[in-house]
Amino acid sequence: MRYNNCVYYVYILKSEHDGKLYSGFTGDLRKRFIFHNNGKVQSTKQRGPFKLIYYESYLHQQDATKREKFFKTQWGRNYLRRVL
Repeated sequence: MRYNNCVYYVYILKSEHDGKLYSGFTGDLRKRFIFHNNGKVQSTKQRGPFKLIYYESYLHQQDATKREKFFKTQWGRNYLRRVL
């Protein structure tokens, strides 16, 4: 059995500019958060600065991408409203 040290993160950011939420996934949460706040992510560069308000970690990338896609659905947004 091969052991993989990689961890993948699903994260939720809140824009301090417009108050909207953004969900994404990454293998390096700190670096990605810095990129968002420095305007280096195309989809969020006009909406910063951001606060990291929620994250989850996963051992497999497929699990993280499924969870990120869930957060982008209406059910996922409703879930976030309840837990946040």
